[in-house]
Amino acid sequence: MSEVVIKIENLKKKYRLGTIGGTTLSAELQSWWAGIRGKEDPNMKIGLDKSKYGDEFYALEGIDLEIHKGEAVGIIGHNGAGKSTLLKILSQVTAPTEGLIKIKGRVSSMLEVGTGFHKELTGRENIYMNGAVLGMTKKEVDSKIEDIIDFSECRDFIDTPVKRYSSGMYVKLAFAVAAYLDAEIMVMDEVLAVGDVKFQKKCLGKMDDAAHTEGKTVLYVSHNMTTIRQLCTRCIVLNHGKVVFDGDVEKAIQVYMEQGAVEMKSFYDLKDSKRPSLDHGRTLHVNSLEFINKTAPSYRNDEKVVFEVNFTSNIDIDDLRIYYTVLDEEGKIVGTVQSDVICSPRKGETRTCTMEMDVSNFVEGTYSFLLDMYSSSGMGAHLSYDHPLDYIYFEIAESAEQDTIFWQKRYFGSIRLNGLKCIGCT
Repeated sequence: MSEVVIKIENLKKKYRLGTIGGTTLSAELQSWWAGIRGKEDPNMKIGLDKSKYGDEFYALEGIDLEIHKGEAVGIIGHNGAGKSTLLKILSQVTAPTEGLIKIKGRVSSMLEVGTGFHKELTGRENIYMNGAVLGMTKKEVDSKIEDIIDFSECRDFIDTPVKRYSSGMYVKLAFAVAAYLDAEIMVMDEVLAVGDVKFQKKCLGKMDDAAHTEGKTVLYVSHNMTTIRQLCTRCIVLNHGKVVFDGDVEKAIQVYMEQGAVEMKSFYDLKDSKRPSLDHGRTLHVNSLEFINKTAPSYRNDEKVVFEVNFTSNIDIDDLRIYYTVLDEEGKIVGTVQSDVICSPRKGETRTCTMEMDVSNFVEGTYSFLLDMYSSSGMGAHLSYDHPLDYIYFEIAESAEQDTIFWQKRYFGSIRLNGLKCIGCT
């Protein structure tokens, strides 16, 4: 067995609901003085449930793990299971509440697009800055920089400030930096949630080479079971901050499926969701999505899936549209859904659009998608305004009776799904 490069013992991470760290000293004193007098905290978020304010919540609760050199380890679990918190602690973005962590080697992490980038610096300057953070000399970065630029496919823009990069360019450069700089451990959190299909395959190939050829250790979080199968030799399943399985990839995926890891809920609060870049959510911000007339989004395929999207526009938009790719329960692409123009919001407006999706050609199963609000130039250009990275789940629980052969999932193909139309906007 190869040497242990990450050792975790009784790792815990505790948060307090509603409390915000890193405030000014004056704000801390205001909160303290209000508590002494039995008054409401003046720095508490508006609309917060006061009965839960200050309650303790464990994002991780007693994790014990050993990761060996050269392993490609997948980490899976439902939203809120503790995956991202674990990676943030390993990357030293946040500190543990309790427990011991021993790491042998430098850690290169990509927790979200553009992490570690300074938006005012150029792509080239950000490469050198990230190298310096890892303790590399300028000479060492010089020996890697051409490979990084080539892999990122951003050579024409490498001396442009990254604040002008698209989300695709961000992810390409960020991944190239994380993959090529001298670090023995690569930490990747949903790095393939954005970016084109060609580049996703390129990233998977590079991570595979890093683990199996270069001897690097890779920790990879994803909801896409296909990429977990392709890359990982070991898989860890987290549930409510605890390890419920650690071992064979196929068995881990089975545990993930059987534990009801997908939460079927009718309402999604998307205000504070992760976004794929700093620009997403600025000009238009998606606040929520809610499935209508359902306590849980479960449908027959002869029903229409109806949901409301609430958003706030900070600019005038003449041709707002919705687009998303539908995935099956293992994260494989089933097809793409897109709408025509749904409305033309004006600057400062908050609107709610009711959308109707035809699912008559769906078979039984659990599906998910990531919402993308965009406009089109009419020349094929896709300008994405907001793209919250929370997976939206729905279920086709029953198919209408049809005189056809039994549909077998392993024969799923690429199909153009039926359209998405707006049936009302207020």
